[in-house]
Amino acid sequence: MEKFCIITNNDKDKNYVISKEIQTYLKSVGKSCIIAKEADIRVQEYDPYTDISVIDDDTDCAIVLGGDGTLIQAANDLLDKDIPLLGVNLGTLGFLAEFEKDSIYDMLPYLFEDKCTIENRMMLDGKAYDETNKAIYHGKSLNDIVITKRGLCRLITIHVYVNDELIDTYLCDGVIVATPTGSTGYNLSAGGPVVVPKLQAMMITPICPHTLNNRCIMVTADDKIELEIGKSKETLEDEAMAVYDGRIVCALKTGNRIQINKANEETRLVRVTDKSFFQILRSKIGKGRA
Repeated sequence: MEKFCIITNNDKDKNYVISKEIQTYLKSVGKSCIIAKEADIRVQEYDPYTDISVIDDDTDCAIVLGGDGTLIQAANDLLDKDIPLLGVNLGTLGFLAEFEKDSIYDMLPYLFEDKCTIENRMMLDGKAYDETNKAIYHGKSLNDIVITKRGLCRLITIHVYVNDELIDTYLCDGVIVATPTGSTGYNLSAGGPVVVPKLQAMMITPICPHTLNNRCIMVTADDKIELEIGKSKETLEDEAMAVYDGRIVCALKTGNRIQINKANEETRLVRVTDKSFFQILRSKIGKGRA
């Protein structure tokens, strides 16, 4: 690899101090590197955080400094450029990061000699429609797509369909549709299963359902999922929000729906270390138990 860009969480890398150190190092060994700073204008929450206009399409690797949220945002921002991402953890958990910041100068030379692998991660494609079948929003997600209630103390009704067949109806706080990558995030907190990243599947997990039977449903990546907002009370419409990878993208109400499929695009993660998924799982989420 010869050409790099750096994307950073400026809250964790104040004034781009670490980014500039890495850039200086890369240039000292004859590599090309630019720092992509935050976008000047963001109208919507789902607009790119990064000024991607400065990043060339032929960039070999984007070094992402921050936590999991920063890497997930970078995956969305760079979706059309198809650039592999290398996560460096400056946060707390850093489950998706390849290594911690203290190891970066030991690990970067492996990239120079192409002693690394690229891991492809499945993404979701989600299209939201109103009650007249008019498109409201269309976007991609690496981790999950969530429908959640807007009111603090009111449950909402969500009808879940798989391949146009009604699977279940939940009176709940919301429903998560997660990828294998997202299975260790909100899905896990809501009682969903942990799924190995290479598996092509989607998890449908209700959030705090008002039922004695709370179970996640797993379907294949070829299936079509549809979540429709129902009506919990005759006199009031249910009010909800669509959240893609932690970003609120649109408001929903009774009669609105989201259709979710496997996306054609994938996120490409650079892997240098030989740690297995289960080793990372134990060290990051299993409280370090060996």
